[in-house]
Amino acid sequence: MTDLVDHTDLPSSPDGGEILEPLRRAIGERYLTYALSTIMHRALPDARDGLKPVHRRILYAMSRLRLTSTGGFLKSAKISGDTMGDFHPHGDAAIYDAMARLAQDFNVRYPLVDGQGNFGNIDGDNPAASRYTEARMTFIAEAMLQGLAENAVDFRDNYDGRLTEPVVLPATFPNILANGSSGIAVGMATNIPPHNIAELIDACLHLIKTPDARDDTLLSYVPGPDFPTGGIIVEPPENIAQAYRTGRGSFRLRCKYEVEDLGRGQWQIVVTEIPYQVPKSRLIEKVAELIQTKKVPILGDIRDESAEDIRVVLEPRSKNVDPEVLMNMMYRNSDFEVRFSLNMNVLIDGVTPKVCSMKEVLRAFLDHRRDVLQRRSAFRMEKIDHRLEVLAGFIIAFLNLDRVIEIIRYDDDPKAALMREDWSLDHPRALTEGEYVTPVAGPGELTDVQAEAILNMRLRSLRRLEEVELVREREALREERAGLVALLASESLQWDNIVGQLKETKKQFGKNYAGGARRTQFAEAGEVEEVPLEAMIDREPITVVCSQMGWIRAMTGHIDLSRELKFKDGDGPRFVFHAETTDRLLAFGSNGRFYTISAANLPGGRGMGEPLRLIVDLPNEVEIVDLFIHNPEGKLLVASMAGNGFVCAESEIVAQTRSGKQVLNVKGDDRAKICVPVVGDHVAVVSENGKFLVFSVEEMPDLTRGKGVRLQKYNMARGKQGALELDGGLSDITTFKWDDGLTWEMGGGKTRHEQDLSQWLGKRAGVGKRPPYGFPRSYKFD
Repeated sequence: MTDLVDHTDLPSSPDGGEILEPLRRAIGERYLTYALSTIMHRALPDARDGLKPVHRRILYAMSRLRLTSTGGFLKSAKISGDTMGDFHPHGDAAIYDAMARLAQDFNVRYPLVDGQGNFGNIDGDNPAASRYTEARMTFIAEAMLQGLAENAVDFRDNYDGRLTEPVVLPATFPNILANGSSGIAVGMATNIPPHNIAELIDACLHLIKTPDARDDTLLSYVPGPDFPTGGIIVEPPENIAQAYRTGRGSFRLRCKYEVEDLGRGQWQIVVTEIPYQVPKSRLIEKVAELIQTKKVPILGDIRDESAEDIRVVLEPRSKNVDPEVLMNMMYRNSDFEVRFSLNMNVLIDGVTPKVCSMKEVLRAFLDHRRDVLQRRSAFRMEKIDHRLEVLAGFIIAFLNLDRVIEIIRYDDDPKAALMREDWSLDHPRALTEGEYVTPVAGPGELTDVQAEAILNMRLRSLRRLEEVELVREREALREERAGLVALLASESLQWDNIVGQLKETKKQFGKNYAGGARRTQFAEAGEVEEVPLEAMIDREPITVVCSQMGWIRAMTGHIDLSRELKFKDGDGPRFVFHAETTDRLLAFGSNGRFYTISAANLPGGRGMGEPLRLIVDLPNEVEIVDLFIHNPEGKLLVASMAGNGFVCAESEIVAQTRSGKQVLNVKGDDRAKICVPVVGDHVAVVSENGKFLVFSVEEMPDLTRGKGVRLQKYNMARGKQGALELDGGLSDITTFKWDDGLTWEMGGGKTRHEQDLSQWLGKRAGVGKRPPYGFPRSYKFD
């Protein structure tokens, strides 16, 4: 993009209504403003309390509504409405979605909102509308707000300046790691998994004791994430350590399962925990699709028997299947195993985005807790100083109670009179207003605060004033104040105080808490020996039937191959042969690709089957040249219409995907035409123009892929339009043993055997001669 105006100083319009500026600069400045707003005020969490602005505002709005964990519930619509109207000027749907997530115990390790009603489920269902649900804070959320009324954090004006809101919450535990967070900003993102509070606090205590502790040492306290849905982490410890050192990495997370014995050799797998943030319903749909498409042929069925707990049942197709092999196939093909990415990108001090290590995040939390402690202590000192001042006034009032009552009763300005009074003077008691002596003008002993406190006392409080109680309270406050002064002056005392707070928090949310125990376990993935699927499939005889239109099926048993079979109208048999359910079939396409099909995955023979194109990715313009049983020890001769070909080992052409494996390269109008097994030492080739050639198999190269070499030469001739064209092309090929000769069908049930083929023996790429007597006019060997 180029600037529309190149001048740096651009004139404004005469009326001052428009200001011209370069488009590049205008867009750049506005996009920068948007990017900073997204990074700092929407997508990234604060390292201190682990919250984004919307979550912080929701909790603060709930605290203003007095929705404590022991109080009543309130309509979610009211909560989201107050949050939107007072603090978060965005859509109420976004606010409600954020609040609902804080209530989902399958998404949040330590829920901050206690929801009543439908707040969604692990199947991926959405929460009910906000008018149907109610909510309040959990006691964990109350711990996030503890000290908010004691000047623990800074406040700022809300969006319209009517109210104030906290910049950050006090947070008595490292919520950024305990509950995790995820978000996408401009040019950066964050994705932090949840962890165990008790383990995090142990790491914090160690970091306080040893400020220069290594990251690896902290991993002895926090071995890894602790997801609310449990599961098993199978990532190597060194990878986990590297991720926490750098703030970036990933973890392999698997489901947790057990094998149930059903007796008589039967068994089933029961999945009791699924990976984090995997919707159960979509997971089951995906597995059901795998069963239907037979991508996991050893899996027979899947059932969801979940109630309060997860219970997903996997039934094997055969009892001979190894459970570990089945689950490893599920790990590879479904979300029973996922990879969770770690990206600890957080806001340091609410301003600077930074990818932090675990140590840096914990240090940011601890520094925040120290700042909160200092602010709360200073606030408490102010309250104590105020109370001590009031108590001093109360003691004076107690010692001069009658005089105080006279002043309040008879003086026109009792507050000023109390502040002017010299309490060392002994005035006679005034029984009437005329006997009342007005205090002499001048500074007295009582301050404005003391005089106001005395005037605000109720009459019943006056008679309860006792000097002993007042003195006792004053001494207690003085002692507390001295402790606060010492605390604010000593860094070690501050950290000791924080240690005590953390230990108390651990006691609340640790193992004694209902969800405090670690849920996610660790294990080694292990090396799984690859077991052929054929070894786990019951071996049963079948008859493979593939029609001319490409419909394929497997009929039970070895039927009579001459038996008449049913096909769709206009269709008929193309390939019919006996096989076993443990066999693998190879289909050779006219595009030169081999496609691999498991016989166990073929549709049953009760109907007409399924199009072969639904089983493999066969293009519409491609035809099947041959279909046969795979022989791992065998060799094949493949050739194209143009007469090019080579020998390939069957073990090298098995495709691992539906799209097949390219073996014979063909271009333009050329097409793959021949695929025959190599069963002898010589090759017989016949062309469409009736030329017959025999040569040794050794003259052909063994390749895994390519165009091949010329097998037979075809002369050029004038076509109908006068252009030079090939006089025919390759018609058929077979292989045979020289000593056995060659046999072919003549038609009418007759066969002919030619023992001596010396006159047709030549070199590869020769033209050949007229075929032997009795060779079919179709120029085919069968």
